[in-house]
Amino acid sequence: MRASLALGGALAGLAAGAALLSLVWTPQAVDGIDIAARLRPPGGANLLGTDHFGRDILSMLMVGARTSLAVAVLAVGIGAGLGVPLGLWAAARRGGWADALIGRAADLVFAFPSLVIAILITAVAGPSAVNAILAIGIFNIPVFARVTRGAALALWTQDWVRAARLAGKGDLRISVEHVLPNLASLLIVQGTIQFSLGILAEAGLSYVGLGAQPPTPSWGRMLAEAQTMVALAPHVALMPGLAIMATVLGLNLLGDGLRDRLDPRLRPGAGA
Repeated sequence: MRASLALGGALAGLAAGAALLSLVWTPQAVDGIDIAARLRPPGGANLLGTDHFGRDILSMLMVGARTSLAVAVLAVGIGAGLGVPLGLWAAARRGGWADALIGRAADLVFAFPSLVIAILITAVAGPSAVNAILAIGIFNIPVFARVTRGAALALWTQDWVRAARLAGKGDLRISVEHVLPNLASLLIVQGTIQFSLGILAEAGLSYVGLGAQPPTPSWGRMLAEAQTMVALAPHVALMPGLAIMATVLGLNLLGDGLRDRLDPRLRPGAGA
């Protein structure tokens, strides 16, 4: 548990640190084109090499981390900000029309993957990072709604809910003051998981040209641009691929570690 949490935190922290550092410093200018230095292998002034335009790959990875993390954070924020209240409402109105309506709306959204939603949005508004955020965020709403509803339904059967009702508290107050705090650990873990999936989704959307647009660096677009040069300069594709893999792995390990740490049922001796 501790090893998973520590390794996950280190990998996720490395990506976050690179993103924050890119706000004030990068080894080279990310838009600096030097054709004479194109496809240089890692080493020297270009620690991770250069791409087909002679741009420094390390600098692009740092700014690309900022893009990927920003998209994922905002998309998860949209999903949690709308999905959690909907899930709480559905649980409070269990078996009613609101519960049924939210459940059917979630089924409808799940029928369309985030990539399809992004295509529909960009067909109207054009490809951009903002539209990628909306696409991923819309897909996250039913995820958080279902997780919240499922966990909240079990809590509504507890004796302390009946005690709160006897004290004169309504459904809204019970949901906010009693149910939601008991769901905090679950939602934190779910948010970590959706965060990693958001990074993958952003990379996928950028790979097909529906995410962040040039000249903004993006890990997914770096992979797309490098796919024809794998045999000639494998480092051009390897570096963004490793960045995506390490960040997603770190967030998944972090989520597992947080789940083990926050869920009392998984603690050593909990079943004794």
